[in-house]
Amino acid sequence: MSEITTIYHNPRCSKSRATMEILTKRGESLEIIHYLESPPDRETLEAVLNQLGLQPRELMRTGEQIYKEHCLADEALTYDELIAAMLENPILIERPIVIKKGKAMIGRPPESVIEIL
Repeated sequence: MSEITTIYHNPRCSKSRATMEILTKRGESLEIIHYLESPPDRETLEAVLNQLGLQPRELMRTGEQIYKEHCLADEALTYDELIAAMLENPILIERPIVIKKGKAMIGRPPESVIEIL
């Protein structure tokens, strides 16, 4: 039995759809998490950040209006404050994120996820 590949997916996002297509064509067994409807909890989000080797702001979609409205570019904001912002507003989380065998990759470009499969 093959290992499950998890994708944090937004079907409205072209990069996310393209990444899904790559995973499907490769025959991956998928766990699809529609993270806007089912956002990760703090522990999961921190685990994903750890797997990606990123700090919270590096996983944020800085072009989102909510990022600007909440002044999230402010360097004085703490790790905890940035995590809280993503938990409250999952649209801020970059997508798609693919996880397999304890490794994670952001599908930008979509082909980049192949290296962890």
